[in-house]
Amino acid sequence: MLYRVTDWDDAYANGAHIAGAADYPARWTAAAQAFRDLHPPVEGAGDLFLPLDPKGLMVFIHGGYWMRFGPRDWSHLAAGALARGWACLMPRYDLAPKARIAQMTRQVAQAIAGAGVDGPIAITGHSAGGHLAARMVCEGVLPRDVAARVTACVPISPLSDLRPLMRTAMNETLNIDPPEALSESPALLTPLPLPVTTWVGGAERPELIRQARLLADAWAGLGAATECVIDPGRHHFDVIEGLTRPDSPLMNRLLDQSGSR
Repeated sequence: MLYRVTDWDDAYANGAHIAGAADYPARWTAAAQAFRDLHPPVEGAGDLFLPLDPKGLMVFIHGGYWMRFGPRDWSHLAAGALARGWACLMPRYDLAPKARIAQMTRQVAQAIAGAGVDGPIAITGHSAGGHLAARMVCEGVLPRDVAARVTACVPISPLSDLRPLMRTAMNETLNIDPPEALSESPALLTPLPLPVTTWVGGAERPELIRQARLLADAWAGLGAATECVIDPGRHHFDVIEGLTRPDSPLMNRLLDQSGSR
């Protein structure tokens, strides 16, 4: 069957196709606050959740189409990492229209480089955060000594090619132009040679599934060991829930690579 997008706004409208979508932000905020009450983070260039004697650093980069949310909305997603003895950094970055996506990339890289946690680094992020997670493992983004410690990257529902976003109404806020689309689209760039798994819900919008497959396919030919996992029945708002459980397939894929480099 031929696939063609005729309504670009609908193609990237996640909430419009999820039952009870309007209830999710309040649930995320409540869960995040409850987790922060039990595990107060160290605040700085992001929120850093620290166990005793961390085994390594997991990084989770939040989504929101680069326009919404912040680390405080997702604190509960550090639960799986802490339960496994890993620190979890949730970087803070300026949102559009205050910042361009290229600026966000630099801010997240600086937060990771300055986290101050030894050991392996595993990077993940969701949606726009999945894009930024993938950008972190493109050549030349992280300082060389930090990049050498990255053992795995799992972009969740990533936006890997920004060119289609220029066709949406969101771009009135994002202001992506052709040069930035080319320079900030991970699928058009060269990855570090490490394991990369794109993870996307089977019930997500076709464009999000295509974007996840695109990154895995493009990077497979450029030196990274890649796979695209389609999580059956999961949609864009609940595909991240595996991060709350230490033994979930998502967490295993992210953290079990720590001896691979």
